[in-house]
Amino acid sequence: MSDEKVLTKEIAEQFLEDPDAIDLDYFEAIDDDAAEILSWAEEYVELWLSGLTSLSDAAAESLGKHKGTINLDGLTELSDAAAESLSKNKGDLTLYGLTELSDAAAESLGKHKGLLFLDGLTELSDAAAESLGKHEGKLSLRSLATLSDAAAESLSKHEGELWLSGLTSLSDAAAESLSKHEGDLYLGSLATLSDAAAESLSKHEGDLYLGSLATLSDAAAESFSKHEGDLYLDGLTELSDAAAESLCKHEGKLSLSSLATLSDAAAESFSKHEGKLDLGGLTRLSDGPGHIALAERLSKLEGDFSCLTSLSDAAAESLSKHEGELELSGLTSLSNAAAKSLGKHEGDLALSGLTSLSDAAAESLSKYTGEIDINLDNLPPSAAKILRDAGHGD
Repeated sequence: MSDEKVLTKEIAEQFLEDPDAIDLDYFEAIDDDAAEILSWAEEYVELWLSGLTSLSDAAAESLGKHKGTINLDGLTELSDAAAESLSKNKGDLTLYGLTELSDAAAESLGKHKGLLFLDGLTELSDAAAESLGKHEGKLSLRSLATLSDAAAESLSKHEGELWLSGLTSLSDAAAESLSKHEGDLYLGSLATLSDAAAESLSKHEGDLYLGSLATLSDAAAESFSKHEGDLYLDGLTELSDAAAESLCKHEGKLSLSSLATLSDAAAESFSKHEGKLDLGGLTRLSDGPGHIALAERLSKLEGDFSCLTSLSDAAAESLSKHEGELELSGLTSLSNAAAKSLGKHEGDLALSGLTSLSDAAAESLSKYTGEIDINLDNLPPSAAKILRDAGHGD
């Protein structure tokens, strides 16, 4: 007798009566009549069936009538007939488990409208890419490591977010094609990018995610400065002054969250950036004029400064003007002058990493009118007492 956990008609009927009472992911197989019952579920009811390891064509035909999300991540195979049926689903469709997709199945799924997740595919034929390029809605192909130039040309015609974050290389021709894509473009695994490819991608209209680039040439930075849309370069750990000067001209959000240090010249350049700026990985803001100017700029932006381990007095004065919660949990010490400045900040203040604090600095912070996240047990007893008596800390 099989121990397979089967979703029966009776269980499906119970699910319709109370979706929260039944965990559909538990089941490894589904009866055809149960699939028919589930197809009647309201659009807002998500069918999470990721435990299914097989699906009959009849069951797929029924599920394709459902107007809401369907999760079938446990399937490793999908017949062409089942793909055609599921393509008629009007909600999000996730098929993470598929490692292969026939050209006929791709042609069907290309007609699907909504989010389509095919993140298990490691290869894609040119014919399949041509079909999927006709898909409307978010298309996720995050396990593709390579993409032919012809496939890139086809996918560039896709309308909606395009996730190709598994690609580890990109030819200049492919980059030129993808630059024509309308919608956000995710290329988060590219470690290198030629200057020609960067120039092409800079013409892409939409947000551009290149979070694994480890280096950026001055020429590529100059190209990206002309990009229209948000630009994510969160893999960069270093940046030349010339590249910083170029990127500061970028219009839109600029995310460089892995940069730990900046030269004073680079800091001054970024202080002139007019859009949203994420430099949340910075560990140091010095008293150099460029760093002071950058701190002044950052004080006007939303951001997390929890990576800062060193903060000059002048930078503290600038950050004290920041509106909202000020996250400085990476600091282990604070000068008297910096504490006096931060004591004027309006909003919550996070200083949970402090282990060293003078009594004078504690006196300044004790006057703080907002909430301070600070661990008094890690502070010298006298400083802790001052803050505790003022109602701050533990």
